Amino acid sequence: MFNTDALQLFLDRLRPNSLVSRMLWLTLLSVFLAQFIATAIWYSHSKVRELEGLESASTSMALSFTSTVTFFQSLPIEYRHIVLDQLRNAGGTRYFVSFNKEEIIIEPFKSTQLKEAAIQTFKEVLAEKLPRQKVIKVEFSRPENLHILKNDILLSDLPRSWAHHTLSLEPFYPPILVVQFELDTNEWVYIAAVLPAPYMMLSDDILTTQQIWFFGFITALLLLFIFIMVRLQTKPLKKLAHAANHLSMDIDQAPLIEEGASELITATRAFNRMQLRLRRYIQDREHLFSAISHDLKTPITRLRLRVELIDDPIKEAKFTQDLDDLEMMVKGALQCVKDTDIHENIMEVDIKTLLSFIAETYNTKHERVSIRAKSIQPLHCKPLALKRCLSNLIDNGVKYGCSVFVDVKESGDYLLITIDDCGPGIPENDLNNVFEPYYRMDHTKEGHGLGLGISKNIIRGHGGELNLSNVRTGGLRASISIPRVINES
Repeated sequence: MFNTDALQLFLDRLRPNSLVSRMLWLTLLSVFLAQFIATAIWYSHSKVRELEGLESASTSMALSFTSTVTFFQSLPIEYRHIVLDQLRNAGGTRYFVSFNKEEIIIEPFKSTQLKEAAIQTFKEVLAEKLPRQKVIKVEFSRPENLHILKNDILLSDLPRSWAHHTLSLEPFYPPILVVQFELDTNEWVYIAAVLPAPYMMLSDDILTTQQIWFFGFITALLLLFIFIMVRLQTKPLKKLAHAANHLSMDIDQAPLIEEGASELITATRAFNRMQLRLRRYIQDREHLFSAISHDLKTPITRLRLRVELIDDPIKEAKFTQDLDDLEMMVKGALQCVKDTDIHENIMEVDIKTLLSFIAETYNTKHERVSIRAKSIQPLHCKPLALKRCLSNLIDNGVKYGCSVFVDVKESGDYLLITIDDCGPGIPENDLNNVFEPYYRMDHTKEGHGLGLGISKNIIRGHGGELNLSNVRTGGLRASISIPRVINES
């Protein structure tokens, strides 16, 4: 059965996503397009010049063949072989000429535009110069397939001094032109020759093997230079993305080095300034809350002393309750700031081990917290902050639902943690309100109503999300998704 998901995954991998791969693909496409256009223009112009040169060379050879045939026709029949042998021995001819009693069957060479143009030129010139010759055969053959003298004799069967030096031009072995004239019954003139350079090979290839190798080498060299150049230019960009990804978890990371192209230097400089402003803002907020805490302790203590001077017990109890609430709000606000802004280094944490350590607190007598986690890769995070977040969620699940089930799994570049309890759940209208500070649905139990808000801020500080939903079978589900932080150089 055809797996469409596997095909889609394969196509996604082939799709260029990074800047380097896209630049390489665009460069390769542009090189092929430029080479195609240049080759098409060059081929069209060179083909016209080549055909003109081939027709001129073929006309010259055809006229020479005409002179040869006319010369031998003027000789008596009994002298033709004698003169032909003398010319061969003296090396006085550039062609192989023989008189045969039958037509020699020629195995044709593959058809090309140049071959057909040469044959057509030979036929036209020979027909014009030798109008009395009714039968003229023109064809090209490979040297290894060329029949000579008789139909059962190949060129390779003859002594090398007879025709090899004229027809077999080693190491090229070009196709051989064969022209046959029927002078009379059982009397044929056989002329074999090789076209002059550069037309001897009758090659009609657009690109030769050497050109393809040269084109491949130049393209590979260009892609290598483009890869190195883009790699060097994108290295600062990767560092910038890496630093931006870690900014929410490590506001005190070292400033980036301003390097690369001018646009990258400008972006890096802006990022460093933004990080500095954020760091100063957080420090100012911490100092502000510390000052508020310090300043509020004195009037609260002074008010408690004055409450003790009130004679009315009812009023005294009301004032004391208001002061307790005020002190609780101040402590809760400070706790919210301290728990959210945890200054610690990012480390690799084994989530399964961390959850098992948290579950031990609740599983001393009865197993209230069960965990299901397969082989999970370590997560780059702030260990203390993540532990506080998961402890708050599990503690709420045990407090309101008695038992908790934790499921951990991976999905792409995200770590998914699901915490289900067996409690009554939360009304749909309050699923988002419970993250607000001091929002409490059950005032009978201890707490300031800050735990869920702190947990959500911690998860968001890691670049993730925390959501609550009611389970159809009963209970509340806390869903956490945290992106994995990949260290890239």
